[in-house]
Amino acid sequence: MNVSNFDESKVYWQRLPELDHLWPSILDVGETAKVVDVLFKFAANQKIVLHRHVAASYTFVVPGEHRIYDSSGDLKEVRSVGAYKAGQPDEEPHAEFGGDTDVVILFSLRPYNGGAIYEILDEKHEVLSTITFDDMKELYEAA
Repeated sequence: MNVSNFDESKVYWQRLPELDHLWPSILDVGETAKVVDVLFKFAANQKIVLHRHVAASYTFVVPGEHRIYDSSGDLKEVRSVGAYKAGQPDEEPHAEFGGDTDVVILFSLRPYNGGAIYEILDEKHEVLSTITFDDMKELYEAA
């Protein structure tokens, strides 16, 4: 699949001070359906925080390579340009990276109950914080 026309310089990337190596660009927040569509950019070869998806999340890799590592740091999966994944809430903590270049991924996040989307975890898998639908909506409105 060729995505050479994707120009990320035209995307408004927000900074998240508590999450290094990750930049969101929230495209839409659907209040009725409780759906958040967001582009996430992961820095090349840089791990983001250990986390767990607690809402359904559907992903599509735009440019780059999406690498997923289990909680012990072992490579679990590699998704290339054009890869689509329909994911349900996942009890398995993991970290994500860009490959040798930054990766941009379209996430459609679906916390149908309007609640939690991600749990940010420490090395013992204890919850440090939770990112909710309302948090994403607030970020969207602040842009």
